[in-house]
Amino acid sequence: MTFHPNVLLIPIAYLIGSISFAVVVSKCMRLPDPHTYGSGNPGATNVLRTGNKLAAGLTFLGDALKGYFAVMLARIILGDQSLTSTLSSWVLCGVVIAVFLGHLFPIFHGFKGGKGVATACGILFGVNVILGIATLSTWIIVAVFLRYSSLAALAAAVFGPIYFVFLFGFQPMGIALLVVCLLLIWRHRSNIRNLINGTESRIGSKKDSKQKAQ
Repeated sequence: MTFHPNVLLIPIAYLIGSISFAVVVSKCMRLPDPHTYGSGNPGATNVLRTGNKLAAGLTFLGDALKGYFAVMLARIILGDQSLTSTLSSWVLCGVVIAVFLGHLFPIFHGFKGGKGVATACGILFGVNVILGIATLSTWIIVAVFLRYSSLAALAAAVFGPIYFVFLFGFQPMGIALLVVCLLLIWRHRSNIRNLINGTESRIGSKKDSKQKAQ
């Protein structure tokens, strides 16, 4: 069996995903380690609890860009057939899952990663811009009208693979995006419990404000 060098894109994607921008931005801006306060989740929402909106924005942007970069790097190397040819499409699927797993379980940060919303967003834009816009719009609509960040993320996660199938039909990438969706839902299991119990904090709520002060 011949080894295909393009398969190396998968571990490279995992290493890219393992860069936690919540930690990097916090260190650069002399903020506390995001693992040590709030939810303990190294993500933009938790960084926002410091009251530093710039740091939160940079965290979201960095985590999104690493997902986008990993996918686009793979697409450039694999060529135009990355979504259609058998080997290239499965390698790209591996890249998508690997960069997401890198964010969830980063080797550089003791395998303690975030929930993956920003990285998933970047991945979707890397796969297809229209797909990214449709999924991001879903998040915005739910967040604006219901004011639950976690519920918006869950809705976007569910609709992402559906939008892909609607746009491109049944392809291997749909399976990869479904895996990302299931992982994201699993990472939000505590939020799901809070939503069911009615204890999940809304965007801009007083409870969130108290957590920022902590």
